[in-house]
Amino acid sequence: MVLMRKASVMMTVAMGAVALAGCAHHASGPQAYVAKGHVAPAPIGVNGYLWRASLDTLAFMPLSSADPYGGVIITDWYVNPEKQDERFKCTVYILDTRLRADGLNVTVFKQVKDASGAWVDGAAADQTSIDIENAILTRARQLRLSNVTS
Repeated sequence: MVLMRKASVMMTVAMGAVALAGCAHHASGPQAYVAKGHVAPAPIGVNGYLWRASLDTLAFMPLSSADPYGGVIITDWYVNPEKQDERFKCTVYILDTRLRADGLNVTVFKQVKDASGAWVDGAAADQTSIDIENAILTRARQLRLSNVTS
């Protein structure tokens, strides 16, 4: 009985070791290198300044999804406490690894409450998307400049 228990424990330990060995990085997988004692994270698939600036700019909205490799940020619906009859949702697409104005696209969705209290799709002003894009670009430039000067 004791012999069977020891064999079972050893088998479990061996299976765990095999499973952990499969977690090692291979040449074809993401690579991190060690330089001066620090491990560098794998780079994201888009411009890091635009990514961080987008998250900073939309921080007041609840986040639904964020994919740093695909460059897509989707917020959940946000209701302004001062105007309870409308809500907004944003989708940000970061299209380039360079910090460029045309490397960013923001889509804003709007819904308004109808007489029965149900949410109905409405048209968001085009200027809203442009204003958010400009705010993101301004923040990205600030982040880049703070990195360059330090």
